[in-house]
Formats: sequence, structure tokens, C-alpha cells
Amino acid sequence: MPKTSTEVQVRPGTEGDLDALTEIYNHYVRETAVTFDTAPFTPEERLPWLHSHPEDGRHRLLVAQQSPGSRILGYATSSAFRPKPAYETSVEVSVYLTPDAAGRGVGTLLYSPLFDALSDEDVHRAYAGIALPNAASIRLHERFGFRHVGTYAEVGRKFGRYWDVAWYEKRLGPDC
Repeated sequence: MPKTSTEVQVRPGTEGDLDALTEIYNHYVRETAVTFDTAPFTPEERLPWLHSHPEDGRHRLLVAQQSPGSRILGYATSSAFRPKPAYETSVEVSVYLTPDAAGRGVGTLLYSPLFDALSDEDVHRAYAGIALPNAASIRLHERFGFRHVGTYAEVGRKFGRYWDVAWYEKRLGPDC
């Protein structure tokens, strides 16, 4: 499934990407409220997360690489929405980019093949939780047809303050 655009290749993530993916995620853990994790991870601690995203199926991990063999610019995932069996046809999606890749269309390059791949799976809905404020993430999700379905007020506490999380939903499947 490698997809290339302007020297950026999108491909499934592998264990060889784990250090770079962990570094990208840890930036958001340390510097932002985009994730409500509060302590950085080691690559070893992130290995189960990586293994929960095989190359096929509902739960995917795609990486954007500057060029083959070059640095990772970011990644997108579709993950379990909730652990109970009745939720299995719903996924939660997210995109994490290196700070210098933001605003360059890399999120769009990652989401396009992710949603293409999910169209062949038994997935009915995709959800995205967006810690507010985050206008760039809202624009990205709305560009892909997500609609706002609600906001949890002051649901997470990080950096000594409470943060709201807006929830967005996208219908998936053959009849969309």
C-alpha cells in the first residue's frame, strides 16, 4: 500500500519505526495537551501499542516518511474505540506529526490511505477526540467528513488546568 506524494512515502508502520514513533508521541506528552498521557514512554513500553496495529484489519498504523530510508514525519492510527465487543466496528483515529511537518499536508497524506484501507474492513464509524483548542485538527477531521457530535467539558487535567475534548464522528462503510 505505499503511497508517495512530493517525496513523502506513506506505508504501514514496522518495529523499525518504533524509536521515531515514540519520539514523536513523547513530544505531545511533554509539550501539549493533545494527549492526556503525562509521562513519556520508552520504545519498549510502546511495543504492545505497535503490535496492536497489524498491517491489515481494523486497527492500522501508517507512517509518513520524508523519502524511503529517511526520517519519519508522522503517523496515523485506527485503534479500538472501546474494549467491549459491541464496539468492535467502531475505531478511534488519530494523527501525530513532527512539529516541523505540521501544516504541510502530511496529515492528509496519512488519513487518505487510512480511510481507503478501512473502507475494505467491517468498520461502521470512526471517532476522533480532539483536546481543545486545536483548530488544525478540527480542520483536518472536517476535511475528511467528520462532524462534531459533542464536547466533554474539563474532562482531563494536565499542566495544572482542565481541558475540554470535542468528539467528532465519521460514518464508514459501503453505503457512505
